[in-house]
Amino acid sequence: MRIDIITCLPRLLDSPFSDSILKRAQEKGLVEVVVHDLRQYATNKHRTTDDYAFGGGAGMVMMIEPIDRCLEALKAQRPYDEIIYMSPDGEPFTQTLANELSLKKNLVLLCGHYKGVDERVREHLVTREISLGNYVLSGGELAAAVVADAVIRLLPGVLNDETSALTDSFQDGLVAPPVYTRPATYKGWPVPEVLLSGHSAKIEAWKHEKAVERTKKRRPGLLPD
Repeated sequence: MRIDIITCLPRLLDSPFSDSILKRAQEKGLVEVVVHDLRQYATNKHRTTDDYAFGGGAGMVMMIEPIDRCLEALKAQRPYDEIIYMSPDGEPFTQTLANELSLKKNLVLLCGHYKGVDERVREHLVTREISLGNYVLSGGELAAAVVADAVIRLLPGVLNDETSALTDSFQDGLVAPPVYTRPATYKGWPVPEVLLSGHSAKIEAWKHEKAVERTKKRRPGLLPD
């Protein structure tokens, strides 16, 4: 998989992809993450990527021309399955959507900034818009890093135990059950006996029961009416 991220602040993305699982995934050749500085596609000497909004109003707007020039340069090299704009009012990002995107080959993540992008970008240049939630960030860079992380960890070979991702929260429509590790008792707080029993069927039944119980309590909207 290849993920191209377009941003006017590329340094914000240095850290998320230079350590831990995402770093190893790139070193193994399982994914290629390329960050593009949008200012390199600006047409004036000041490398401007934003301008005032027609009709007035506070805040600047990202211009269409640098974005279009960057996308044209990328599309001249390879086809893209999705060109995604990170936007507060896009479709909510879910585990199901992460699963879907993990099956793609080439993705573009466009990071908004300021008051967003020229509406013509949304109308004509992107194929999808994704939101992390009903709130506004200073820019789309952190949101793009979150989406990339959620997608990359699903790629075969990224996690040491490939079954791990299959038991994550939301994969089966439930949040994950409680988990415990050694010591079996700490400060008088014991691990549930069933987890120490070695009885696989009973352990799986307990995990499912606790997952349903926790989902009802914390995310009831995930359960059917």
